[in-house]
Amino acid sequence: MVIALSGGSDDSVTDAPSEAASASTETTKKSQDERADLVDFQLDDRSSAGITNIWLVWTIKNNSSEKSNYSWDWEVVSADGTRLENGTQMETDVQPGQTAKGEFPTTLKTVNGVKLKVTGFDRTASF
Repeated sequence: MVIALSGGSDDSVTDAPSEAASASTETTKKSQDERADLVDFQLDDRSSAGITNIWLVWTIKNNSSEKSNYSWDWEVVSADGTRLENGTQMETDVQPGQTAKGEFPTTLKTVNGVKLKVTGFDRTASF
């Protein structure tokens, strides 16, 4: 079973921009543009023969014009809102236009009834 979180949509709510755009509106737009670089982020249940084996898998596509580093915070919550696991993932030195894929093991026992959330996301220039 795979639980997907698409980079094209997130659960955050932002106000529509007003005619007089402020610095905070510009920052919000920049953050949303950066967040779109996380093309795919999901739980991949590879369990078999009674052995639990659940991984985080992701795809980053650098849509900026410079080499970039990415870091994002995430959590997995149960249906009743209990946080089951959380962490931070990173991808470094991703070239403009390049796609990077990654995976990371979890200690989750099941993917049934859980939700994977991105709680923070940052793209910085890589030097």
